[in-house]
Amino acid sequence: MEASLLKVSGLSKSYSAKVLDGVDFDLRAGEVHALVGENGAGKSTLARILCGLTPAGAGAMSLHGEAYTPGSKRDAELHGVRMVMQELNLIGNLSVAENIFLEHLPHRCGVVSFARLNAAARTVMARVGLESIDPATPVRALGVGQQQLVEIAAGLSRSCRLLILDEPTAALTGTETELLFTQIARLKAEGTGIIYISHRMEELKRIADRITVLRDGKNVATRPAADTGIDEIVRLMVGRELGAVQAAVRRPRGAPALRAERLGRAAAVRNVSFEAYRGEILGFAGLMGSGRTETMRLLFGADRADAGALYLYGSELPARIRSPRDAVRQGLALLPEDRKAQGLFLPLPVRVNITLAKLRASLRWGGWGGWGGCINLAAERDAAARQTQALSVRCQGPEQRAAELSGGNQQKVVIAKWLYRDCEILIFDEPTRGIDVGAKFEIYGLLNDLAAKGKAIIVVSSDLKELLALCDRIAVISAGRLAAVFERGEWTQDKIMAAALSGYLNTVPPLPCGERADVSEANAG
Repeated sequence: MEASLLKVSGLSKSYSAKVLDGVDFDLRAGEVHALVGENGAGKSTLARILCGLTPAGAGAMSLHGEAYTPGSKRDAELHGVRMVMQELNLIGNLSVAENIFLEHLPHRCGVVSFARLNAAARTVMARVGLESIDPATPVRALGVGQQQLVEIAAGLSRSCRLLILDEPTAALTGTETELLFTQIARLKAEGTGIIYISHRMEELKRIADRITVLRDGKNVATRPAADTGIDEIVRLMVGRELGAVQAAVRRPRGAPALRAERLGRAAAVRNVSFEAYRGEILGFAGLMGSGRTETMRLLFGADRADAGALYLYGSELPARIRSPRDAVRQGLALLPEDRKAQGLFLPLPVRVNITLAKLRASLRWGGWGGWGGCINLAAERDAAARQTQALSVRCQGPEQRAAELSGGNQQKVVIAKWLYRDCEILIFDEPTRGIDVGAKFEIYGLLNDLAAKGKAIIVVSSDLKELLALCDRIAVISAGRLAAVFERGEWTQDKIMAAALSGYLNTVPPLPCGERADVSEANAG
């Protein structure tokens, strides 16, 4: 491998506090150099400086031995530096093809050639497993994982000397991750240097040549990946030892909290029935696009079901949930898969984002007959401060805008909102997506504590190991149908994956004894 494709010396950046503090970093041609650290450690800030989105405060950079100070994203791309960002940066109303080639649309005399555009997009899309998607499909019609693949396809659409991948597999399945790794190997062979930012330690050990650890804005270590164990990487990241979260036995099952009967919505959710109990964590596994998220949206009233009913807290009367407001009033909470678009008001402060779901608690009542009221800012700040402290949210205070937080800390703010509301049934859709390993352990502990307090917890995750560690039962959705429900002690990874694939093979494995699913209809579909 060549030396010094990129060299960073003494790089610093401050906002109201120092984010990067004298960071040294280098990247060789044909190398994958992993960049790891807790949320707020400075990884994304360093990446944004390298790709021209944020100016450095101090320090120097060189690219192929020449001074490098990109003034914009466009300037960085002219130097051959491209970035695939963790937070989606797509235009929903445009097609997949238009998003991939937005800055380089093929045209003649100012008229876009959509035939050439779509043909070029198909080639790039096939590299990342999107060959079944029509390139003319609007991006807004895709799920978060598919949108992530569109971002990656755009990053691979043009040649580059340096590619930065920020949490590229956070929303991807194992198969899609393998396709990405194939493209990374191709780029390495072509001499492209790759900076790979991820919280998934197993991935880093597999594809990285070197690993640099940032903590509190400083470079604390750079090590050869082959000679550094995962435990050592984690210790360097968090500055402490972490324990295990594997639950040894199944928790005692409490009273029924939620019962879904034959829920359906078009082809996305088909005749799904299951129960969730107080005091347990029920996991949902399945491939991307299987209907997991769509099922959760039906429970929360974010989408309207075509068929079926939902029963709450043992009632024999179906619950009337026609909107998220109805769901919240009846004690349901949803941490959505896409926190940026659906979970937060990014321009507003942390204080508002946390207290908005329980606004009455912060009102100072007055006026005629006691009607009306105004916000008690002191009460809001106090509530937000308690929640951010309890969840170890790294922020400058309750008045900092949510948009200024790292992705993991934004996720914690969404969780804090529902903890403040004190809901009885909490649905977590990809709760640790884009969150560092230290914060993951904190959230795992939080979920276990909530279950111990009698809350009903539903967790949707693409990380099968996460579900195996956390859950008392795991339901598997395949092609919109409930394929199987496994109790702790009954499951294996092979069984879960076989169930996840079953709906696409026109077969559904038998359910463990005592669980319900309409197998005959599943086979007929």
